[in-house]
Amino acid sequence: MSATRPLTVRRLGLVSYAEGLDLQRESVARRIAGEIGDELLLLQHPHVLTFGVKAGENRKHVLATPERLVELGVELHETGRGGDVTYHGPGQIVGYPIISLKPDRCDVHRYVRDLEDVMIRATGKYGFEAGRIKGLTGAWVGLEKIGAIGVRIQRWVTSHGFAFNVNTDLDFFKLIVPCGISDRGVTSLRRLTGLDLPIPEVEDRLIAAFCDVFQRTTAV
Repeated sequence: MSATRPLTVRRLGLVSYAEGLDLQRESVARRIAGEIGDELLLLQHPHVLTFGVKAGENRKHVLATPERLVELGVELHETGRGGDVTYHGPGQIVGYPIISLKPDRCDVHRYVRDLEDVMIRATGKYGFEAGRIKGLTGAWVGLEKIGAIGVRIQRWVTSHGFAFNVNTDLDFFKLIVPCGISDRGVTSLRRLTGLDLPIPEVEDRLIAAFCDVFQRTTAV
């Protein structure tokens, strides 16, 4: 087993999607330049629909009218990540790992599977078994997705990442065909447990799982 590497975790609270993109761009540039080490940004976004690199195709999976989105205060943003349309909002923990996959993890497929493993492990801490569905990405409890993934990798430095439903208002997913998958549902820890869970507690469990999977230690 290779030695662990330090990881700086930044808990940022509620951050606009545009600001989140700027934070990632800055950190990616600095990580590529070797000015900083690996980081994990944990945050929540106000209501927003985001589109992957094939935004034109993604937009056909928006079911709500533009007027309805305005009424609900839902923004729309195109991104540089892979994947289809998804929803972010309060009560959902978004994780943006800014890490170098060099020298021994330069495998995009493995990286996605590892992010799935992080959310699968965190879900298990609440007594529910999550897993994968062949041919699809994300973490699933039965046929319902609890965590979505969309990543970008530049010179083997990662950005974007995962979205884990904790106390998320799942009604907002009715505005779209989540990730372009029409025959599957979405769920959250609140739906599974019947409880509103403290976000910092769930963040702690995601951080612990991330460090285990990626062989990192949190920097003090």
